Amino acid sequence: MDESGGSGQPRSGNDRATDRHEGQPPRTDPSHPEATPDTTGSGPAPEEQAPAEDAHGRDTGAKPSDASDSSDSPDGSVSPDPSGIPDPPAGRAPAAPRGRTEASSGNTGGGAGTGAGGPRGPRRPKDPGGGLLMGRPFGVPVYVAPSWFLVAALITWVFGGQLDRVLPELGAARYLVSLFFAVAFYASVLVHELAHTVAALRFKLPVRRIQLQFFGGVSEIEKEAETPGREFVLAFVGPLLSLVLAGVFYLAMSPVEPGTVPGVLLAGLMISNLIVAAFNLLPGLPLDGGRMLRAVVWKITGTPMSGTVAAAWVGRALAIAVLIGLPLLTQTGALGGDPEDIGGMDTVTDALLAAILAAIIWTGAGNSLRMARLREHLPELRARALTRRAVPVETDTPLSEALRRANEVGARALVVVDAEGEPLSLVREAAIVGVPEHRRPWVAVSGLAQDLTEGMRVSAELSGEELLDVLRATPATEYLVVEDTGAIYGVLSAADVERAFVRAMARPS
Repeated sequence: MDESGGSGQPRSGNDRATDRHEGQPPRTDPSHPEATPDTTGSGPAPEEQAPAEDAHGRDTGAKPSDASDSSDSPDGSVSPDPSGIPDPPAGRAPAAPRGRTEASSGNTGGGAGTGAGGPRGPRRPKDPGGGLLMGRPFGVPVYVAPSWFLVAALITWVFGGQLDRVLPELGAARYLVSLFFAVAFYASVLVHELAHTVAALRFKLPVRRIQLQFFGGVSEIEKEAETPGREFVLAFVGPLLSLVLAGVFYLAMSPVEPGTVPGVLLAGLMISNLIVAAFNLLPGLPLDGGRMLRAVVWKITGTPMSGTVAAAWVGRALAIAVLIGLPLLTQTGALGGDPEDIGGMDTVTDALLAAILAAIIWTGAGNSLRMARLREHLPELRARALTRRAVPVETDTPLSEALRRANEVGARALVVVDAEGEPLSLVREAAIVGVPEHRRPWVAVSGLAQDLTEGMRVSAELSGEELLDVLRATPATEYLVVEDTGAIYGVLSAADVERAFVRAMARPS
């Protein structure tokens, strides 16, 4: 917040590529000053540790130095290598947090919370994955995580023991009934998550996936609600649907004879949905009630960050209360059962369950705070500030001559253009590093370039989440940055975006 994000690429160990401001002339202007490294050396290290190629695109076997080398300086910059050329980090642009809301629910926990996500590459997989794909209601993939099978087995075992006391005549068949209950319960959780999903789609918020996992479900909504009112509705619809389901199961019990298998199943589903609704309405992140509290504070203060901080700290207090209070309530019999019958293994189980729930809530609250800070710093990522100056060169220009021209004007990137000056491709850093210096006069830049696609043209006016969305949509190591008029502004490296992202996140809010 205190300064604009920059590439962090030093020149001679000091100057940075971001020591400029908006409104400067296009990068192709030779009079445009910029601190740059000497490009006549070995060249910057490529991203993704890609093998270098020669002028004909063949793999030379050369590998760049690792971006995580211990030469990283304390201030986040990278010390130059022996040849005087700084190596950019293994380049992935950080994933824009995409405002991802993880609206979770489950048998014991979950809630609407902001998903934590560290830096990720711009690559956006066609299928987000996350377990066994069960279907695509409303076009959103639904996955069952491997951990679900563990909790399904646990529910089958626990509920089977209860059925043995209520319906002893079932014998071993009680476990089949218990398994049906586990599946039906998670079907209720899925309905809860679909409520979040439908509301998100109604507000034109993209939903990446729904995942059923150990402690419930997660609806990954990729953008944040624009208003506190929508945030409140988005969070409330999940518990509301759980309450509606509880009412449906209660009404379904009326014509069913008590003490039968259908009666026990309906009663169990009614109670479990009431528990899901009540737990998710607790006013702390990452639960749905926490997002509702966040929306209220956001409405009062006018800033979503204030709402996040308040709801996250309430969530942490709630985690401590669960850790201490749940075992005490069980020991005193406040949750049912005779206190004299509670002890031994039951005490250990209750304490373990409380610890797991507390850890989930505490971690979710912390993740929400980190995501809020990330969104706060996103505007610092501006294409215009992060762009490297570039020089246009024609296809048959020798690499040595192209680098000489770049050094003369202090540029750090090469754009291959046709005879009319129309950009055709970008010379890749990964390819430059694989060409020995003595061969550079005989290698044409066209053999080291990557053809431009439409997605590799980035507006100089993009910033924040919008910029990162564009980078994710077309994965590449470099992008051509252009003005609104179509004039070349420069080249944006995904590595520079990642470095600026990391430095911005390292600063306090």
